[in-house]
Amino acid sequence: MSNITNRETDEWLFEITPKGKLIDLNFKEIWRYRDLLWILVRRDIVTVYKQTILGPLWFVIQPLFTSVIFTLVFNGFGSLGTGSVNAFLFNMGGITIWNYFKECFVGTSDTFKKNAAIFGKVYFPRVIVPMSITVSNVLKFFIQFVIFLLFYFYFLSQGKAGIPSIFILLLPILIIAMGMMGLGLGMIISSWTTKYRDLTVAVGFGVQLLMYISAVPYSLGEIKNSNQEWVQIATPFIEYNPLTQVIEGFRNMFFGLETFNIIMLLYVIVFSFFVFFVGLVVFNKTERNFIDTV
Repeated sequence: MSNITNRETDEWLFEITPKGKLIDLNFKEIWRYRDLLWILVRRDIVTVYKQTILGPLWFVIQPLFTSVIFTLVFNGFGSLGTGSVNAFLFNMGGITIWNYFKECFVGTSDTFKKNAAIFGKVYFPRVIVPMSITVSNVLKFFIQFVIFLLFYFYFLSQGKAGIPSIFILLLPILIIAMGMMGLGLGMIISSWTTKYRDLTVAVGFGVQLLMYISAVPYSLGEIKNSNQEWVQIATPFIEYNPLTQVIEGFRNMFFGLETFNIIMLLYVIVFSFFVFFVGLVVFNKTERNFIDTV
């Protein structure tokens, strides 16, 4: 009898139960699988460039090449102004922060499809996979950010980088907001692609369009001063695009082209948390039965 009693009072090491909540982000469980998180982060960083000739240099080449193209097309042929800031540096600033969002969004947008084989065989908190992509992209962003700083200090010494703002201390908040938006939107799209495969193609096309309505290759002030009717119609959509506010905020921190807007920063923070919240709800709901549709 005593043996039976002892068995009844023993606690299980692991217990898997049905999920009854829409939001079930078990931080204790995620912490238990932290080793897996770092393994996935390392995989995302190393394996992608393991068999390439230039390796991590692609992190540097891509923003540099894109900045040169934007400078030639938009500032050269398009005659878009960048104030007292060098056009190349201006474009590189926007591309650097934009790339972090793009990599987080695109990388997490097909989580279920890419990892269906693993998800169907082994149990672990599924949210670790999109989280690992977001974390690994922080390192990629840091590499590109360092390159941006090198050019920034060079042009600053030449008087072609504007005046940095005290609000530059809020830069980590912008980076976190950008990552949360990319992660949240990516989880939403990933959940939808389990049923609608066309979204995988639409993501690549949609990201390119989104870049142009997020003030990456131009300043918000430039289009506000435009006299063209179609630009005036599009201006409200561009201005209240949260991505636009992050990119403009990043530039204003370093270049001081316009007054930093705290109200818009709060708007971005609220929107980021909302998107992440919705993405988490949709991701958890899809996680329960995605294996039957993927």
